[in-house]
Amino acid sequence: MTRTLEEKIKESIAYIRQFTSMQPDVAVILGSGLGDFADTLTDAVKIPTTDIPYFPRSTVHGHKGNLVFGYLKDVQVLAVQGRTHFYEGHSIQDVAYVVRVMAELGVERLLVTNAAGGTNPRFTPGDLMIIVDHINFMFRNPLRGKPVGGEPRWPDMYNTYDAQFADIIEQVGIDLKIPLKKGVLFVSPGPTYETASEVQMARRFGADALSMSTVPEVIVAKARGMRIAGISCITNMATGISQTPLSHEEVTEIANLVKNKFQRLVSEVLVRIGKI
Repeated sequence: MTRTLEEKIKESIAYIRQFTSMQPDVAVILGSGLGDFADTLTDAVKIPTTDIPYFPRSTVHGHKGNLVFGYLKDVQVLAVQGRTHFYEGHSIQDVAYVVRVMAELGVERLLVTNAAGGTNPRFTPGDLMIIVDHINFMFRNPLRGKPVGGEPRWPDMYNTYDAQFADIIEQVGIDLKIPLKKGVLFVSPGPTYETASEVQMARRFGADALSMSTVPEVIVAKARGMRIAGISCITNMATGISQTPLSHEEVTEIANLVKNKFQRLVSEVLVRIGKI
């Protein structure tokens, strides 16, 4: 018998609840090369997503595919160690599935992270950027179709990346002496990197960084009433700005080089927004 999306989510939740009763204060989705952060949580419960009924599989190198429940100080955290991407062949609904599971687990605050290519000439590889808005060039929306779980038919995208959370991230950067940028994220479906002309177009549209992820999850999180913060790790400069060919290995390498800085920032951000 064919299961509805709501029925699939209920089965996923029932499986997860066999291992933990935690109701996370905050959740974080970890991007390419950033998954090791989940290993810093204490009293952790790690659930492979391959074991969760109906949960989409992550196939990209550097995305381990676990839900990790644990603590940062006294804050309860759910870390998604390995997201799924539209370019892997998943439906846009599957890409956002994890956020609907989060909502049913009671998550009200979400931090999204990703590896991104810089289009702003003031950026350099290794920079961390507070996401202040996004431009969706996937041309797909996970809310299309019958509304799920009480999601509104026409959700307002005002203040999608919560301004108070952005201020908190900025203050954490000051406190930890970690320089931060701010910018707009432009998202396309991938898996090819953008051409030089596409990069110029995105820049003229107001983009500071380019990604192949994040927006589907953010759209569902906003529809579910979550407060959202976002941080991009600038792992390369985009085609036409960089004069060298791009590769996923370069993305992972730069993410690893800034891993300690990123982990310090994310840890303190999660603690602070998890207590609001």
